[in-house]
Amino acid sequence: MFAKEVYVRRRKTLIEKMREAGQSGLVLFIGNAEAPAQYKDNCYKWRQDSSWLYYWGLDEPLMAAVLSIDSGEEILFADDVEIDDIIWMGPQPSVESKAQSVGVSRHRPYGELAGWLQERVKGRPVHFLPPSRYFNTLKLQQLLPGEKPSEALIKAVISMRLIKEDIEVEALDAACDLGYEMHSVARDSIQMGIVEQEIVGKMEAIALAKGWGVSFPTILTQHGETLHNHGHAAVVEPGKLMVIDAGVESNEHYASDFTRTYPTSGKFTQKQREIYQIVCDCNNYAFSLTKPGVTYREVHLATARKMLEGLSALGLVKGDLDEMVAKGIAGLFQPHGLGHNMGLDVHDMEDLGENLVGYDPDQTRAKQLGLGSLRMARCLVPGHVITDEPGIYFIPALIEKFKKEGLGYDFVNYTKLEQYYDFGGIRLEDDVLITPTGARRLGHHRLPITPEEVEAAMAK
Repeated sequence: MFAKEVYVRRRKTLIEKMREAGQSGLVLFIGNAEAPAQYKDNCYKWRQDSSWLYYWGLDEPLMAAVLSIDSGEEILFADDVEIDDIIWMGPQPSVESKAQSVGVSRHRPYGELAGWLQERVKGRPVHFLPPSRYFNTLKLQQLLPGEKPSEALIKAVISMRLIKEDIEVEALDAACDLGYEMHSVARDSIQMGIVEQEIVGKMEAIALAKGWGVSFPTILTQHGETLHNHGHAAVVEPGKLMVIDAGVESNEHYASDFTRTYPTSGKFTQKQREIYQIVCDCNNYAFSLTKPGVTYREVHLATARKMLEGLSALGLVKGDLDEMVAKGIAGLFQPHGLGHNMGLDVHDMEDLGENLVGYDPDQTRAKQLGLGSLRMARCLVPGHVITDEPGIYFIPALIEKFKKEGLGYDFVNYTKLEQYYDFGGIRLEDDVLITPTGARRLGHHRLPITPEEVEAAMAK
Protein backbone atom coordinates (compact mmCIF):
# COMPACT_ATOMS: atom_id res chain seq x y z
CA MET A 1 0.00 0.00 0.00
CA PHE A 2 1.21 3.49 -0.81
CA ALA A 3 1.12 6.53 1.46
CA LYS A 4 -2.38 7.85 2.21
CA GLU A 5 -1.67 11.05 0.28
CA VAL A 6 -1.55 8.99 -2.93
CA TYR A 7 -5.10 7.73 -2.48
CA VAL A 8 -6.41 11.12 -1.36
CA ARG A 9 -4.94 12.74 -4.46
CA ARG A 10 -6.29 10.04 -6.78
CA ARG A 11 -9.83 10.35 -5.44
CA LYS A 12 -9.68 14.13 -5.68
CA THR A 13 -8.50 13.89 -9.29
CA LEU A 14 -11.30 11.45 -10.09
CA ILE A 15 -13.93 13.85 -8.73
CA GLU A 16 -12.41 16.69 -10.75
CA LYS A 17 -12.52 14.60 -13.92
CA MET A 18 -16.16 13.69 -13.32
CA ARG A 19 -17.06 17.35 -12.78
CA GLU A 20 -15.18 18.35 -15.95
CA ALA A 21 -17.25 15.76 -17.81
CA GLY A 22 -20.42 17.48 -16.56
CA GLN A 23 -21.32 14.71 -14.12
CA SER A 24 -22.96 14.96 -10.71
CA GLY A 25 -24.23 12.61 -8.02
CA LEU A 26 -22.36 9.78 -6.33
CA VAL A 27 -19.56 7.40 -7.25
CA LEU A 28 -19.95 3.93 -5.73
CA PHE A 29 -17.05 1.50 -5.37
CA ILE A 30 -17.64 -2.12 -4.34
CA GLY A 31 -14.60 -4.08 -3.17
CA ASN A 32 -14.38 -7.82 -3.73
CA ALA A 33 -15.65 -10.49 -1.34
CA GLU A 34 -14.20 -13.92 -0.59
CA ALA A 35 -15.22 -16.50 -3.22
CA PRO A 36 -15.80 -20.08 -1.98
CA ALA A 37 -13.94 -22.80 -3.87
CA GLN A 38 -15.74 -25.88 -2.52
CA TYR A 39 -17.56 -24.58 0.57
CA LYS A 40 -17.88 -21.18 2.20
CA ASP A 41 -14.90 -21.55 4.53
CA ASN A 42 -12.52 -22.81 1.84
CA CYS A 43 -12.10 -19.93 -0.58
CA TYR A 44 -10.08 -19.17 -3.66
CA LYS A 45 -6.96 -17.14 -3.01
CA TRP A 46 -7.96 -13.63 -2.02
CA ARG A 47 -7.50 -10.88 -4.59
CA GLN A 48 -8.94 -7.39 -4.26
CA ASP A 49 -10.52 -5.49 -7.16
CA SER A 50 -7.82 -3.49 -8.95
CA SER A 51 -9.73 -0.22 -9.26
CA TRP A 52 -10.58 -0.45 -5.57
CA LEU A 53 -6.88 -0.91 -4.81
CA TYR A 54 -6.02 2.07 -7.01
CA TYR A 55 -8.33 4.51 -5.22
CA TRP A 56 -8.73 3.04 -1.73
CA GLY A 57 -5.69 0.83 -1.15
CA LEU A 58 -7.37 -1.41 1.44
CA ASP A 59 -6.65 -5.03 0.59
CA GLU A 60 -9.46 -6.72 2.53
CA PRO A 61 -12.83 -8.24 1.65
CA LEU A 62 -16.33 -6.80 2.13
CA MET A 63 -15.68 -3.10 1.78
CA ALA A 64 -17.47 -0.41 -0.17
CA ALA A 65 -17.10 3.34 -0.50
CA VAL A 66 -19.01 6.33 -1.81
CA LEU A 67 -17.70 9.61 -3.21
CA SER A 68 -19.92 12.64 -3.73
CA ILE A 69 -19.05 14.42 -6.95
CA ASP A 70 -20.94 17.50 -5.74
CA SER A 71 -19.54 17.92 -2.21
CA GLY A 72 -16.42 15.75 -2.22
CA GLU A 73 -17.76 13.76 0.74
CA GLU A 74 -16.15 10.31 1.21
CA ILE A 75 -17.53 7.41 3.26
CA LEU A 76 -16.04 3.96 3.76
CA PHE A 77 -18.42 1.08 4.51
CA ALA A 78 -16.79 -1.81 6.41
CA ASP A 79 -17.22 -3.84 9.59
CA ASP A 80 -15.06 -4.16 12.65
CA VAL A 81 -14.30 -7.74 13.65
CA GLU A 82 -16.32 -9.53 16.31
CA ILE A 83 -15.20 -12.12 18.84
CA ASP A 84 -15.76 -15.04 16.44
CA ASP A 85 -13.44 -13.35 13.94
CA ILE A 86 -10.83 -12.69 16.61
CA ILE A 87 -10.87 -16.37 17.64
CA TRP A 88 -9.94 -17.42 14.12
CA MET A 89 -7.92 -14.44 12.91
CA GLY A 90 -6.65 -12.71 16.04
CA PRO A 91 -7.14 -9.01 16.85
CA GLN A 92 -7.49 -6.80 13.77
CA PRO A 93 -7.02 -3.06 13.17
CA SER A 94 -10.22 -1.06 13.55
CA VAL A 95 -12.15 0.23 10.56
CA GLU A 96 -11.42 3.74 11.77
CA SER A 97 -7.67 3.15 11.66
CA LYS A 98 -7.96 1.58 8.21
CA ALA A 99 -9.96 4.54 6.96
CA GLN A 100 -7.42 6.98 8.36
CA SER A 101 -4.59 5.06 6.69
CA VAL A 102 -6.02 6.03 3.28
CA GLY A 103 -7.20 9.50 4.24
CA VAL A 104 -10.92 8.82 4.80
CA SER A 105 -12.52 10.55 7.79
CA ARG A 106 -15.98 8.92 7.79
CA HIS A 107 -16.98 5.28 7.96
CA ARG A 108 -20.11 3.23 8.57
CA PRO A 109 -20.94 -0.49 8.89
CA TYR A 110 -21.02 -2.43 5.63
CA GLY A 111 -24.60 -3.50 6.25
CA GLU A 112 -25.80 0.13 6.20
CA LEU A 113 -24.75 0.71 2.59
CA ALA A 114 -28.13 -0.20 1.05
CA GLY A 115 -30.12 1.99 3.44
CA TRP A 116 -27.70 4.89 3.12
CA LEU A 117 -27.98 4.82 -0.67
CA GLN A 118 -31.76 4.52 -0.60
CA GLU A 119 -32.03 7.62 1.57
CA ARG A 120 -29.66 9.74 -0.50
CA VAL A 121 -30.07 8.72 -4.12
CA LYS A 122 -33.58 10.09 -4.74
CA GLY A 123 -33.03 10.73 -8.42
CA ARG A 124 -29.33 11.52 -8.15
CA PRO A 125 -27.15 9.52 -10.55
CA VAL A 126 -24.95 6.80 -9.02
CA HIS A 127 -21.86 6.01 -11.06
CA PHE A 128 -20.19 2.61 -10.79
CA LEU A 129 -17.74 0.46 -12.74
CA PRO A 130 -18.56 -2.84 -14.49
CA PRO A 131 -18.25 -5.63 -11.91
CA SER A 132 -15.86 -8.48 -12.67
CA ARG A 133 -16.99 -10.81 -9.86
CA TYR A 134 -20.38 -12.48 -9.38
CA PHE A 135 -20.71 -11.20 -5.80
CA ASN A 136 -20.35 -7.61 -6.97
CA THR A 137 -22.73 -8.17 -9.88
CA LEU A 138 -25.42 -9.42 -7.52
CA LYS A 139 -24.66 -6.72 -4.96
CA LEU A 140 -25.10 -3.97 -7.53
CA GLN A 141 -28.35 -5.51 -8.79
CA GLN A 142 -29.65 -5.39 -5.21
CA LEU A 143 -28.44 -1.86 -4.53
CA LEU A 144 -29.26 -0.28 -7.90
CA PRO A 145 -31.69 -2.53 -9.79
CA GLY A 146 -31.77 -1.87 -13.51
CA GLU A 147 -28.88 0.61 -13.45
CA LYS A 148 -25.91 0.27 -15.82
CA PRO A 149 -22.20 1.05 -15.35
CA SER A 150 -21.25 4.65 -15.93
CA GLU A 151 -19.34 5.30 -19.14
CA ALA A 152 -18.18 8.65 -17.77
CA LEU A 153 -16.69 6.95 -14.72
CA ILE A 154 -15.13 4.19 -16.83
CA LYS A 155 -13.42 6.75 -19.06
CA ALA A 156 -12.23 8.81 -16.09
CA VAL A 157 -10.73 5.77 -14.37
CA ILE A 158 -9.06 4.55 -17.57
CA SER A 159 -7.55 8.00 -18.21
CA MET A 160 -5.92 7.87 -14.77
CA ARG A 161 -4.82 4.25 -14.58
CA LEU A 162 -3.38 4.23 -18.13
CA ILE A 163 -0.70 6.74 -17.15
CA LYS A 164 1.54 5.23 -14.52
CA GLU A 165 2.84 7.38 -11.68
CA ASP A 166 6.49 7.22 -10.62
CA ILE A 167 5.61 5.08 -7.59
CA GLU A 168 3.80 2.65 -9.89
CA VAL A 169 6.78 2.46 -12.23
CA GLU A 170 8.97 1.56 -9.24
CA ALA A 171 6.50 -1.18 -8.31
CA LEU A 172 6.45 -2.44 -11.89
CA ASP A 173 10.25 -2.48 -12.06
CA ALA A 174 10.30 -4.56 -8.87
CA ALA A 175 7.67 -6.95 -10.25
CA CYS A 176 9.71 -7.32 -13.44
CA ASP A 177 12.86 -8.08 -11.46
CA LEU A 178 10.96 -10.91 -9.76
CA GLY A 179 9.71 -12.05 -13.15
CA TYR A 180 13.30 -12.07 -14.41
CA GLU A 181 14.30 -14.26 -11.46
CA MET A 182 11.36 -16.61 -12.02
CA HIS A 183 12.18 -17.02 -15.71
CA SER A 184 15.86 -17.61 -14.98
CA VAL A 185 14.95 -20.46 -12.62
CA ALA A 186 12.67 -21.91 -15.29
CA ARG A 187 15.36 -21.77 -17.97
CA ASP A 188 17.94 -23.35 -15.68
CA SER A 189 15.51 -26.17 -14.80
CA ILE A 190 15.02 -27.45 -18.35
CA GLN A 191 16.44 -30.95 -18.65
CA MET A 192 15.53 -34.08 -20.52
CA GLY A 193 13.10 -36.49 -18.94
CA ILE A 194 11.50 -34.28 -16.30
CA VAL A 195 7.83 -33.36 -16.37
CA GLU A 196 7.01 -29.77 -17.30
CA GLN A 197 5.09 -29.42 -14.03
CA GLU A 198 8.36 -29.70 -12.09
CA ILE A 199 9.70 -26.62 -13.88
CA VAL A 200 6.45 -24.75 -13.23
CA GLY A 201 6.68 -25.61 -9.54
CA LYS A 202 10.21 -24.26 -9.26
CA MET A 203 9.46 -21.02 -11.06
CA GLU A 204 6.16 -20.34 -9.26
CA ALA A 205 7.94 -20.87 -5.94
CA ILE A 206 9.74 -17.59 -6.63
CA ALA A 207 6.44 -15.79 -7.19
CA LEU A 208 5.02 -17.13 -3.92
CA ALA A 209 8.16 -16.67 -1.84
CA LYS A 210 8.82 -13.08 -2.91
CA GLY A 211 5.51 -11.77 -4.23
CA TRP A 212 1.75 -12.30 -4.15
CA GLY A 213 1.99 -15.10 -6.70
CA VAL A 214 1.77 -15.42 -10.47
CA SER A 215 0.10 -12.60 -12.40
CA PHE A 216 -1.75 -15.12 -14.62
CA PRO A 217 -1.78 -18.91 -15.07
CA THR A 218 1.67 -19.95 -16.26
CA ILE A 219 2.11 -20.98 -19.88
CA LEU A 220 4.96 -23.50 -20.22
CA THR A 221 4.76 -25.85 -23.16
CA GLN A 222 6.63 -27.70 -25.89
CA HIS A 223 3.61 -27.04 -28.11
CA GLY A 224 3.96 -23.30 -28.53
CA GLU A 225 1.67 -23.35 -31.56
CA THR A 226 -1.13 -23.40 -28.96
CA LEU A 227 -0.96 -19.80 -27.80
CA HIS A 228 -2.29 -20.30 -24.25
CA ASN A 229 -1.32 -23.86 -23.43
CA HIS A 230 -1.73 -24.36 -19.68
CA GLY A 231 -1.17 -28.13 -19.64
CA HIS A 232 2.09 -29.12 -17.92
CA ALA A 233 1.94 -32.91 -17.99
CA ALA A 234 4.39 -33.53 -20.85
CA VAL A 235 7.89 -34.89 -20.39
CA VAL A 236 10.69 -32.65 -21.68
CA GLU A 237 11.97 -34.09 -24.95
CA PRO A 238 15.12 -33.29 -26.95
CA GLY A 239 14.88 -31.10 -30.02
CA LYS A 240 11.74 -29.25 -28.95
CA LEU A 241 11.07 -25.55 -28.44
CA MET A 242 9.69 -24.64 -25.01
CA VAL A 243 7.61 -21.46 -24.75
CA ILE A 244 7.49 -19.99 -21.25
CA ASP A 245 5.04 -17.11 -20.83
CA ALA A 246 4.76 -16.18 -17.16
CA GLY A 247 4.76 -13.27 -14.75
CA VAL A 248 4.86 -12.32 -11.11
CA GLU A 249 2.31 -10.24 -9.25
CA SER A 250 4.11 -8.32 -6.54
CA ASN A 251 2.85 -7.87 -2.99
CA GLU A 252 1.72 -4.42 -4.15
CA HIS A 253 -0.29 -6.23 -6.88
CA TYR A 254 1.64 -4.89 -9.88
CA ALA A 255 2.28 -7.37 -12.67
CA SER A 256 5.12 -8.53 -14.86
CA ASP A 257 4.70 -10.56 -18.04
CA PHE A 258 7.65 -12.04 -19.93
CA THR A 259 7.90 -14.69 -22.62
CA ARG A 260 10.98 -16.55 -23.75
CA THR A 261 11.38 -19.60 -25.98
CA TYR A 262 14.13 -22.15 -25.34
CA PRO A 263 15.54 -25.10 -27.27
CA THR A 264 15.11 -28.02 -24.89
CA SER A 265 18.44 -29.49 -26.04
CA GLY A 266 20.30 -26.27 -25.21
CA LYS A 267 21.03 -25.39 -28.83
CA PHE A 268 18.76 -24.39 -31.70
CA THR A 269 18.59 -26.46 -34.84
CA GLN A 270 19.20 -24.50 -38.03
CA LYS A 271 15.47 -24.40 -38.79
CA GLN A 272 14.64 -23.26 -35.23
CA ARG A 273 17.34 -20.59 -35.26
CA GLU A 274 16.08 -19.14 -38.55
CA ILE A 275 12.56 -18.61 -37.23
CA TYR A 276 13.77 -17.58 -33.78
CA GLN A 277 16.00 -14.88 -35.27
CA ILE A 278 13.03 -13.40 -37.15
CA VAL A 279 10.99 -13.15 -33.93
CA CYS A 280 13.96 -11.71 -32.04
CA ASP A 281 14.49 -9.10 -34.76
CA CYS A 282 10.78 -8.25 -34.63
CA ASN A 283 10.88 -7.78 -30.85
CA ASN A 284 13.82 -5.38 -31.08
CA TYR A 285 12.38 -3.63 -34.12
CA ALA A 286 9.05 -3.02 -32.39
CA PHE A 287 10.88 -1.57 -29.40
CA SER A 288 12.87 0.76 -31.66
CA LEU A 289 9.62 2.20 -33.06
CA THR A 290 7.91 2.59 -29.70
CA LYS A 291 7.80 6.24 -28.61
CA PRO A 292 5.34 9.05 -27.83
CA GLY A 293 3.22 10.19 -30.76
CA VAL A 294 3.24 6.81 -32.51
CA THR A 295 0.20 4.55 -32.34
CA TYR A 296 0.83 0.99 -31.21
CA ARG A 297 -1.31 -0.07 -34.17
CA GLU A 298 1.36 1.41 -36.44
CA VAL A 299 4.04 -0.48 -34.51
CA HIS A 300 2.05 -3.72 -34.84
CA LEU A 301 1.70 -3.30 -38.62
CA ALA A 302 5.34 -2.32 -39.13
CA THR A 303 6.43 -5.34 -37.10
CA ALA A 304 4.12 -7.58 -39.13
CA ARG A 305 5.85 -6.33 -42.26
CA LYS A 306 9.25 -7.06 -40.71
CA MET A 307 8.10 -10.59 -39.90
CA LEU A 308 6.86 -11.23 -43.43
CA GLU A 309 10.17 -9.94 -44.77
CA GLY A 310 11.98 -12.59 -42.73
CA LEU A 311 9.55 -15.34 -43.75
CA SER A 312 9.91 -14.26 -47.38
CA ALA A 313 13.69 -14.71 -47.17
CA LEU A 314 13.04 -18.33 -46.11
CA GLY A 315 10.66 -18.89 -49.03
CA LEU A 316 7.56 -19.38 -46.85
CA VAL A 317 5.81 -16.37 -48.33
CA LYS A 318 6.31 -14.34 -51.50
CA GLY A 319 5.12 -11.12 -53.06
CA ASP A 320 4.78 -7.47 -52.13
CA LEU A 321 5.23 -7.02 -48.39
CA ASP A 322 2.83 -4.08 -48.06
CA GLU A 323 0.14 -5.97 -49.94
CA MET A 324 0.61 -8.99 -47.67
CA VAL A 325 0.25 -6.78 -44.59
CA ALA A 326 -2.88 -5.15 -46.00
CA LYS A 327 -4.44 -8.55 -46.74
CA GLY A 328 -3.68 -9.95 -43.30
CA ILE A 329 -1.22 -12.66 -44.32
CA ALA A 330 0.77 -11.99 -41.12
CA GLY A 331 -2.21 -13.26 -39.12
CA LEU A 332 -1.58 -16.77 -40.42
CA PHE A 333 1.71 -16.77 -38.50
CA GLN A 334 0.85 -14.39 -35.64
CA PRO A 335 -2.88 -14.51 -34.92
CA HIS A 336 -2.56 -12.20 -31.91
CA GLY A 337 -1.74 -8.54 -31.34
CA LEU A 338 1.69 -7.14 -30.63
CA GLY A 339 0.91 -6.28 -27.03
CA HIS A 340 -1.43 -5.06 -24.29
CA ASN A 341 -1.53 -2.60 -21.42
CA MET A 342 -0.10 -3.73 -18.10
CA GLY A 343 -0.23 -2.48 -14.51
CA LEU A 344 -2.35 -3.61 -11.56
CA ASP A 345 -3.74 -6.22 -13.96
CA VAL A 346 -1.55 -8.14 -16.36
CA HIS A 347 -4.05 -7.11 -19.06
CA ASP A 348 -4.65 -3.79 -17.42
CA MET A 349 -8.28 -2.71 -16.96
CA GLU A 350 -9.71 -5.02 -19.59
CA ASP A 351 -12.57 -5.64 -17.14
CA LEU A 352 -13.61 -2.05 -17.94
CA GLY A 353 -13.86 -2.75 -21.67
CA GLU A 354 -11.02 -3.81 -23.94
CA ASN A 355 -11.77 -1.27 -26.66
CA LEU A 356 -12.20 1.62 -24.24
CA VAL A 357 -8.85 0.78 -22.65
CA GLY A 358 -6.83 -0.03 -25.74
CA TYR A 359 -8.27 2.23 -28.44
CA ASP A 360 -8.48 5.99 -28.86
CA PRO A 361 -11.91 7.47 -29.73
CA ASP A 362 -10.88 7.96 -33.36
CA GLN A 363 -9.70 4.36 -33.77
CA THR A 364 -11.79 1.42 -34.96
CA ARG A 365 -10.92 -2.15 -34.14
CA ALA A 366 -10.06 -4.22 -37.19
CA LYS A 367 -11.66 -7.59 -37.96
CA GLN A 368 -8.52 -8.97 -39.60
CA LEU A 369 -6.89 -12.03 -38.03
CA GLY A 370 -4.03 -10.89 -35.81
CA LEU A 371 -4.66 -7.16 -36.09
CA GLY A 372 -8.18 -7.72 -34.77
CA SER A 373 -6.70 -9.18 -31.59
CA LEU A 374 -4.53 -6.14 -30.92
CA ARG A 375 -5.45 -5.12 -27.36
CA MET A 376 -3.44 -1.87 -27.37
CA ALA A 377 -3.65 0.37 -30.43
CA ARG A 378 -3.60 3.83 -28.84
CA CYS A 379 -1.33 6.73 -29.66
CA LEU A 380 1.49 6.28 -27.17
CA VAL A 381 2.15 8.85 -24.44
CA PRO A 382 4.66 8.91 -21.57
CA GLY A 383 3.48 6.70 -18.72
CA HIS A 384 1.92 3.97 -20.82
CA VAL A 385 3.11 0.48 -19.86
CA ILE A 386 2.74 -2.10 -22.60
CA THR A 387 4.07 -5.46 -23.70
CA ASP A 388 6.15 -6.12 -26.82
CA GLU A 389 5.45 -9.73 -27.76
CA PRO A 390 5.76 -10.76 -31.40
CA GLY A 391 5.54 -14.44 -32.23
CA ILE A 392 5.57 -16.91 -35.11
CA TYR A 393 3.43 -20.03 -34.84
CA PHE A 394 2.87 -22.87 -37.26
CA ILE A 395 -0.68 -24.00 -36.46
CA PRO A 396 -1.56 -26.89 -38.79
CA ALA A 397 -5.32 -26.49 -38.35
CA LEU A 398 -5.16 -22.77 -39.17
CA ILE A 399 -2.89 -23.31 -42.17
CA GLU A 400 -5.21 -26.02 -43.51
CA LYS A 401 -8.20 -23.71 -42.98
CA PHE A 402 -6.53 -20.94 -44.99
CA LYS A 403 -5.62 -23.40 -47.71
CA LYS A 404 -9.09 -24.95 -47.85
CA GLU A 405 -10.73 -21.53 -48.12
CA GLY A 406 -8.33 -20.48 -50.86
CA LEU A 407 -6.80 -17.69 -48.80
CA GLY A 408 -3.35 -16.30 -49.51
CA TYR A 409 -2.49 -18.55 -52.47
CA ASP A 410 -0.80 -15.61 -54.17
CA PHE A 411 1.50 -15.15 -51.19
CA VAL A 412 1.85 -18.34 -49.12
CA ASN A 413 4.04 -21.31 -50.04
CA TYR A 414 1.73 -23.96 -48.60
CA THR A 415 3.90 -26.82 -49.87
CA LYS A 416 6.93 -25.59 -47.93
CA LEU A 417 4.81 -24.80 -44.88
CA GLU A 418 4.01 -28.49 -44.53
CA GLN A 419 7.63 -28.99 -43.45
CA TYR A 420 6.85 -26.86 -40.36
CA TYR A 421 3.74 -28.66 -39.13
CA ASP A 422 5.70 -30.16 -36.23
CA PHE A 423 7.68 -26.99 -35.50
CA GLY A 424 5.58 -25.47 -32.71
CA GLY A 425 5.80 -21.77 -32.02
CA ILE A 426 8.04 -18.97 -30.76
CA ARG A 427 7.09 -15.89 -28.75
CA LEU A 428 9.43 -13.30 -27.18
CA GLU A 429 7.97 -10.72 -24.80
CA ASP A 430 9.28 -7.76 -22.84
CA ASP A 431 7.50 -5.16 -20.69
CA VAL A 432 7.95 -1.57 -21.84
CA LEU A 433 7.44 1.89 -20.32
CA ILE A 434 6.84 4.84 -22.64
CA THR A 435 9.13 7.72 -21.62
CA PRO A 436 9.11 11.39 -22.73
CA THR A 437 11.82 10.66 -25.29
CA GLY A 438 11.13 7.06 -26.30
CA ALA A 439 10.78 3.89 -24.28
CA ARG A 440 12.64 1.66 -21.85
CA ARG A 441 12.25 -1.94 -20.86
CA LEU A 442 11.01 -2.43 -17.31
CA GLY A 443 13.13 -4.18 -14.73
CA HIS A 444 16.82 -3.70 -14.05
CA HIS A 445 17.90 -6.55 -16.33
CA ARG A 446 16.81 -8.10 -19.58
CA LEU A 447 16.38 -11.81 -19.97
CA PRO A 448 18.72 -13.33 -22.57
CA ILE A 449 17.01 -13.00 -25.92
CA THR A 450 19.37 -13.39 -28.90
CA PRO A 451 20.03 -16.98 -30.01
CA GLU A 452 23.62 -16.65 -28.84
CA GLU A 453 22.58 -15.29 -25.41
CA VAL A 454 20.01 -18.03 -24.94
CA GLU A 455 22.43 -20.84 -25.82
CA ALA A 456 25.13 -19.35 -23.58
CA ALA A 457 22.70 -19.05 -20.66
CA MET A 458 21.53 -22.64 -21.12
CA ALA A 459 25.10 -23.89 -21.34
CA LYS A 460 25.72 -22.64 -17.79
